[in-house]
Amino acid sequence: MTSLELILYAKPDCHLCEGLLEKLEKIRRPEWSIEIRDITTREDWFNAYQYEIPVLCQKLPDRERPLPRLSPRAGAEQLAKLLEKHLE
Repeated sequence: MTSLELILYAKPDCHLCEGLLEKLEKIRRPEWSIEIRDITTREDWFNAYQYEIPVLCQKLPDRERPLPRLSPRAGAEQLAKLLEKHLE
């Protein structure tokens, strides 16, 4: 896979968000970018994701594509498998 752009919708002091980010950093490749969007900074993000965070999306040229939610208990290897299976 070449360049990959991911977006993580999160909020400050969210242990689930921090856990997912840690797992992403463990499996991150140099060609990946991860943009963290704090949902408390925009009303539309907050309304969309306040009960769903963390939400991981793949940024595509014409849209954002939400990726399936991973159990907080899943490890970095399981996250890597999920990404491999669901990325376009």
